[in-house]
Amino acid sequence: MGARAVTDVVRHHHSRGLGMTSSRVRDALVEELRRQGIADERVLEAIGKVPRHEFVEEALKSEAYRNRALPIGHAQTISQPYTVALMTEALLGGGSPRRILEVGTGSGYQTAVLSHLVETVFTVERIRALTETARTRLATLGYRNVHFGYADGTLGWSPYAPYDGILVTAGGSEVPAALVDQLAPTGRLVIPVGPPQAQSLRVVERRPGGGTRERDLGAVTFVPLLSGKI
Repeated sequence: MGARAVTDVVRHHHSRGLGMTSSRVRDALVEELRRQGIADERVLEAIGKVPRHEFVEEALKSEAYRNRALPIGHAQTISQPYTVALMTEALLGGGSPRRILEVGTGSGYQTAVLSHLVETVFTVERIRALTETARTRLATLGYRNVHFGYADGTLGWSPYAPYDGILVTAGGSEVPAALVDQLAPTGRLVIPVGPPQAQSLRVVERRPGGGTRERDLGAVTFVPLLSGKI
């Protein structure tokens, strides 16, 4: 089942909630993101369809549609919706990439948003417990166009390269060369770069004739991008 086919299944199953899990609060979040400058309607639609309350612990469900990051255990977070939308919009770049690699599966929320927008999502996570939980969660929600890997994300996922885009959900001190190498010609990498408390969101575009072009989207705060597996 492709990304488009999954969309209505997920929306139908999770549109009947009440309170902080209802479609009304999701719509309010989408309008807030629109006011904050997210302009790609495809991204806003995807944010509105993904049931964020399914990606946090029971005690935090009432906070799920607030525009803030939330803890998910293992010293990791689910990014605030604005950051997810901004990174997704930058990754799409107004186009329609088919194959995306996500580095840092985490809760699977960003994964789910991407799966509504591209043909295939490949996602890797270095923390075994997180990748197993995310795999189960997305399967339960009906997502079928996502491939999960338990791996060191700083190395990318070379067996499935090249990718039209790579999105990294943790901050590195520099742009990993392995990720740039796994981009297709004209592919783009979206990654937080810099020391803690001084990170900026970078978009690195691979040029058809060789080399890259880089631009800065502003300050962000992410957990560190670490090597190895645990």
